[in-house]
Amino acid sequence: MIVRIMGEGQATVADSHLGELDELDDRLMAEVKGGDEAGFRRTLSALLDRVRELGEPLPDDSLEPSGLILPSGDATLEEVRELLSDEGLIPSSI
Repeated sequence: MIVRIMGEGQATVADSHLGELDELDDRLMAEVKGGDEAGFRRTLSALLDRVRELGEPLPDDSLEPSGLILPSGDATLEEVRELLSDEGLIPSSI
């Protein structure tokens, strides 16, 4: 799956890692809904770090359709709240 981190670029992440990312997404969703700023900051950072660690960066001049778009690390809780759908950042159909 191609993952975009807003303001950074895209990476290819193997489908075998989506379960781990989905767990972080679920935690992030709960923290956003609960207004837990400290938890939100920790989990967003962990989610982005895992995508960076697990993903293979695409060249900067490559623009592929992204299956997942994540906010930048400096996004606010309110900004992420606006980005989230009922399913979170990672659709449950994956």
